[in-house]
Amino acid sequence: MASTQESPAPMRQSSLRRVVTASMAGTVVEWYEFFLYATAATLVFNKIMFPPSDDPYAPIIAAFVTYAVGFIARPLGGIVFGHFGDKYGRKKLLQLAIILVGVATFLMGCLPTFDMIGYWAPALLVALRFAQGFAVGGEWGGAILLVAEHSPDKTRGFWASWPQAAVPIGNLVATLVLLVLSRTLTEEQFLSWGWRIGFWLSVVIVAIGYYVRTRVTDAPIFLEVQKEVEQSKAVRFGVVEVIKRYPRGVLTAMGLRFAENIMYYLVVTFSITYLAVALEVDTSEILGLLVIAHIVHMIVIPLIGGLTDRLGRKPVYIIGTIGAAAWGFVAFPMFDTRNPVIIVAAISLGLFIHAFMYAPQPAIMSEMFPTRMRYSGVSLGYQVTSIVAGSLAPIIATALLSSTGSYVPVAVYLAIAAAITLVAAVSLRETKGSSLHELDRLDEEKLAAEKVTADA
Repeated sequence: MASTQESPAPMRQSSLRRVVTASMAGTVVEWYEFFLYATAATLVFNKIMFPPSDDPYAPIIAAFVTYAVGFIARPLGGIVFGHFGDKYGRKKLLQLAIILVGVATFLMGCLPTFDMIGYWAPALLVALRFAQGFAVGGEWGGAILLVAEHSPDKTRGFWASWPQAAVPIGNLVATLVLLVLSRTLTEEQFLSWGWRIGFWLSVVIVAIGYYVRTRVTDAPIFLEVQKEVEQSKAVRFGVVEVIKRYPRGVLTAMGLRFAENIMYYLVVTFSITYLAVALEVDTSEILGLLVIAHIVHMIVIPLIGGLTDRLGRKPVYIIGTIGAAAWGFVAFPMFDTRNPVIIVAAISLGLFIHAFMYAPQPAIMSEMFPTRMRYSGVSLGYQVTSIVAGSLAPIIATALLSSTGSYVPVAVYLAIAAAITLVAAVSLRETKGSSLHELDRLDEEKLAAEKVTADA
């Protein structure tokens, strides 16, 4: 199966930067569109896509339920894209993903409102959200593997973290677009047609991202393994094979993802609800504060990725989980001051803490699975967790706030999630500087031993 050779000499940094750029370009596009929906769910869709209600939180919860549909679709996308990505290559599947999410997002901008077609409006929104989530579910694994499999062993944490930095960039662009529209248009204009512009702009961004991704190729380690898998029909790949052979890796990846995913959507999505509804902070002011926080997040992710190459993946992740447990108890009192400087400090602190968990994930998960099933393994571990973590986090938090009128249950909810992730982080096997070729060699030895046993 895999070659037994040592890791090859690192590729030139100029070539590696081109791979990173290609990976980030598509990721920015897809997460721009994914988070555009997240912001619109709180500011727009709750007002125009659902029936009116006397409870201000009811339409928001309904909008978040449709938001959650995208998370439910993501594991399915991860499974399908992971299977074919392990078979045909990361690049081809990434190009397909960017087209799918672009079409779904553009069509969202064309949807009629609830006043126009009644319950067909949320139904169509759910269908497009599912398609969007399906594509994004296949995006992450391919994007981070395109970089991780090209990266030198000793600096994989740094280089592989760059696609993660593309997520706040995408969120930043989405926030800026909505900020400009909300400040240049009246509220009536914005809710009537202005919000659609952000979704229609996806066509231009998709074209740029698709072109950039045509300029790179899959990593030599994947092409090598792909050829050997084709020659040996006995070698299997895909989700079933991952679960069968690497169940601990999948479960550990899910555990690591749990609190990180919940925290992110509490910081960037639920905080908008808390500030806008509970504290009645102006929408454009909230969006302006989020812009600053996203810039902070974008900067610190690669810095912390580099830190994992020096200190190790495990200690960095543990720092992040401990910080996540404390953030809610610190941040909401800061929000309650209604002071813009203190509010942006609270959001920025949340994203800074989040980066200690988010930045190490690509390297950690890439180093858990051999090449022949890596796309399936990282996609499964990463995306399945989102069903019970990020998808439900804004819904649970909004329901807790609505029923109790207090932020304390929300902070406790995050702390419990952090405790679960801390267990996974403590049990994590340190993989700093490990060789992907060596991982493939060990996998090959296991397959050879099983074949000998079966033939005996």
